[in-house]
Amino acid sequence: MLQKKKNLLEKLVKKDYNNELEKILEEKQFGENVKSTLLSILYKVEASYKDYQTVKKDVENKEEYISNILEIIKNNCNSIKIIKMSDKENQIPNNKTYIINKEKNEIIAYPIERKILYAISKIGKRDKIIKDEYFLINETLSDLINVGNNIDTVEPLRDFNGYSWTTIQQEIESIEHNLIYQNLRILVGNEFLEKWVKNNEYIIDYYDLFKERLENLYGKKNKEKITEQISKISILLSAKFNNEKKQEMLECKEKIHEELQKLQDKERFIEKTSERKLELSEKIKKIDTTISDKELLQEEYKTRNEDLPLEKKIFSMRILSKIMQQEKEECYKEIEELNKILNPQNFVNYQKEIEEKYKYLEILNDETQDKELEKQKIEFQKTFLNMIKNKITKAETKQEIEKIIFDFRYYLLLPYDYQKKICEVEKLKKLINEVSEKIIDKAIDLKAIERISNNSETNYDILKNVFKVRIINLTDAYLKITKEKDKYFLQIFDENIFEEKVKINKPEELEIKLNKKRPIWA
Repeated sequence: MLQKKKNLLEKLVKKDYNNELEKILEEKQFGENVKSTLLSILYKVEASYKDYQTVKKDVENKEEYISNILEIIKNNCNSIKIIKMSDKENQIPNNKTYIINKEKNEIIAYPIERKILYAISKIGKRDKIIKDEYFLINETLSDLINVGNNIDTVEPLRDFNGYSWTTIQQEIESIEHNLIYQNLRILVGNEFLEKWVKNNEYIIDYYDLFKERLENLYGKKNKEKITEQISKISILLSAKFNNEKKQEMLECKEKIHEELQKLQDKERFIEKTSERKLELSEKIKKIDTTISDKELLQEEYKTRNEDLPLEKKIFSMRILSKIMQQEKEECYKEIEELNKILNPQNFVNYQKEIEEKYKYLEILNDETQDKELEKQKIEFQKTFLNMIKNKITKAETKQEIEKIIFDFRYYLLLPYDYQKKICEVEKLKKLINEVSEKIIDKAIDLKAIERISNNSETNYDILKNVFKVRIINLTDAYLKITKEKDKYFLQIFDENIFEEKVKINKPEELEIKLNKKRPIWA
């Protein structure tokens, strides 16, 4: 009877979602193919979300997730067009599968549901979610988190179908963005990241809150290490995926390097800075003189227009006068900045600021960039795994260690690149084994999972395999140990999924019988 009521409630909820979408679509000039595609996406999410939530634990509930999609369609999508891949006259350029125009709130996409959902997620976000006062990462880290969140939004549709959990690396928009975002989700929580990307209050400094949260949870050293690593990774990813941005950053690197060189000779720097102040003062005088003299202004008007293309020509002396006033204001601002730098107390801070900026930019190098990204990725994962150790130490309840087990299993099955998963990365295996053993010990102590053997090595050899199976609900998992000739094998399974047999070392001091299934969860 209870099951029937539950099924009826699910149908009613589903019907409400569809009705809400239908109401939104009535006000939009979308084609029938768009309407049917959006309904199909909603239906598939409806069918898969329970499994998605079971696997990841820390996610929005289904109502919040679907409501967010509906809000974006309602408020940020004036036009969605789905075009055929065979339509050669309307091909999407640069081998892309969709394009969005945030100014007009328009999406054009090929009929690939996960790409359409990705575009919907993307069009609903602000490009910058970090304040401008944070040099460079205000753009690069904003982009990393936004892209990661978009990929995360698509996951219920992409990897779940209502009965299985499968991840195909080639279907993920960016393996690197996804990996780093999921690291952060596990460290600071899904709710915090969702609030960050959806925040419209410019007063709130979420990056500062992010650092504060890291420090409270994992300590100051870990916070400093991980924020530096994530900043560098975000810069390297921007350079990898956006060539225009890369060129901007390389130019910025060159200028900052020059400034750094000047600062090495303090006396020469002060001399040059003083000369620059005089130049600016002379420029201000010249602007004042020109604006107050009609003939000089007319001459300036002719001189400037001679070198400008038609679309950039100045169309009146009144406009020129406004331009020159702006130039004058910029001169005053620069003089003010130079005065601050020349103050002995500020000079040291300025030097540190320039050194800090260069620290992030010096990693950009065409010849070593890919190697640097790989290095930073590995170091970030090592930092992450050590922070998970902190989490395990602090876990005091069965529920807390259960959450860590689910998180760690999900993490190990994340793609590291297009060939291997995290659990297959050779450089991480030693640390992964350490974390696995620590989790198993804590889980047994807190009576979350059953002890398999009184021999610790046997326990680890068997139970570490729990972190590598795609059984949706680990709490439903069983294990069975079999012997074939002189070899021993482990199989983990539930009612629907039978994982392949895994060869294990000869088990010692087993507390379970061979060939008999045994629940893993206590």
